[in-house]
Amino acid sequence: MQFASSNRFVSVVIPCLNEEEPIADVVREVLAQQVDEVIVVDNGSTDRTAEFAAKAGARVVTEPRPGYGRACAAGANAVDPRSEIICFLDGDGSDVPGFMADVVEPVAAGHSDFVMGSRLRGKREAGSMTPQQLLAGWIAGLLLRATYGVRFTDMSPFRALRVERLRALGMREQTYGWNLEMQMRAAAAQYHILEIPVDHRCRQGGVSKVSGNLTAGMKAAWKIVTTFLRLAVSLRREPPLQFRLRDNKA
Repeated sequence: MQFASSNRFVSVVIPCLNEEEPIADVVREVLAQQVDEVIVVDNGSTDRTAEFAAKAGARVVTEPRPGYGRACAAGANAVDPRSEIICFLDGDGSDVPGFMADVVEPVAAGHSDFVMGSRLRGKREAGSMTPQQLLAGWIAGLLLRATYGVRFTDMSPFRALRVERLRALGMREQTYGWNLEMQMRAAAAQYHILEIPVDHRCRQGGVSKVSGNLTAGMKAAWKIVTTFLRLAVSLRREPPLQFRLRDNKA
């Protein structure tokens, strides 16, 4: 992918479960950003998600074991050996690939180690985020700031970092705690963190696995809280990474 500052090999990972309606358009939108590869991870779909993703130009990886974190990890493990930067986003069409250069460029230029797009700071279509999503992001932001001194307004799936930095984090979460774990581990490792505004749309098809109903949303919120508490304890016990980076206050 060509940036103003450099030419880096960029891999985009899209975890999916039953997203046959939007996935082809999502893949085409991402490819239009001139990234080097798009990996769609089929996390046990019972529809034609994998078929439509492949026809649109993605490389499809299968992870039959359920879990958002498992799907993200499978995609990360499958990136091309030349890959330098990895970017994640969802396959439901709600993330806007047109902001990919904004998310990836600070990493490519060496200005930031971890960049996340904030849906709360960007323009959101009405109804694109549920109240429980907004509340969960707000609570997580308070906990992260109180514990690590970093400022996050969201737990957006739209994020980028160097492949080597991701592997150094030692990610372990297998379900919806993956995004929060990445933010916590990046903060604990003193990565230079940047949060930028990105726009957000209503999903383009399918049914949300987390925010589509109150019960699922509350379960996800509970998972976020318990994940934070558990990781906050475990991270204090883990040895520090071999490298420490710049001040992480964004």
